[in-house]
Amino acid sequence: MANPTQYHLRRTVVLVGMMGSGKTAIGRALSARLEVPFVDSDAAIEEAAAASIAEIFARDGEAFFRKREAEVLKRLLSGPPGVVSTGGGAFLADANRDAVAALGVAVWLDAELETLWERVRHKDTRPLLRTADPKATLTSIYEERTPIYALAGLRIAVDASASIEQTTDSVIATLLTRHDILETT
Repeated sequence: MANPTQYHLRRTVVLVGMMGSGKTAIGRALSARLEVPFVDSDAAIEEAAAASIAEIFARDGEAFFRKREAEVLKRLLSGPPGVVSTGGGAFLADANRDAVAALGVAVWLDAELETLWERVRHKDTRPLLRTADPKATLTSIYEERTPIYALAGLRIAVDASASIEQTTDSVIATLLTRHDILETT
């Protein structure tokens, strides 16, 4: 079905937030609605390395991964406007925040801790949660990262009961308040 509203995206939208906040799902839906490319930065890193994020962490360490993540993010921001979902730690680096601010816009998908826990507790694809007490680890990461995510240009409160479509509607409505980012045509 064709989009009833046509959009013109002027800057790349970079979705940031905790693991489980919906960055990939919302990113895919948002790119489809805006009719622009979507890239999951973690998937791009995995493709380039021919290894999973967990394997990269185990083999090369987090510092190596973060360096590759910054390179991929800069490359994605240099292309035509689109939607990028990032790994939960990507926005923590000053250089990444600066690159996003200069070339795109960061949109923080702000989900409550309990919502995040419900979404990630049964997944084994989260290397940072491979600890003796994953919920305590998630809580610690949440408390550490939330003030940094708050530096994002835009914030969307993620309602645990909202559908992907409803959350995508909220993102679009927020983006439309910034004509330097998104306009209808």
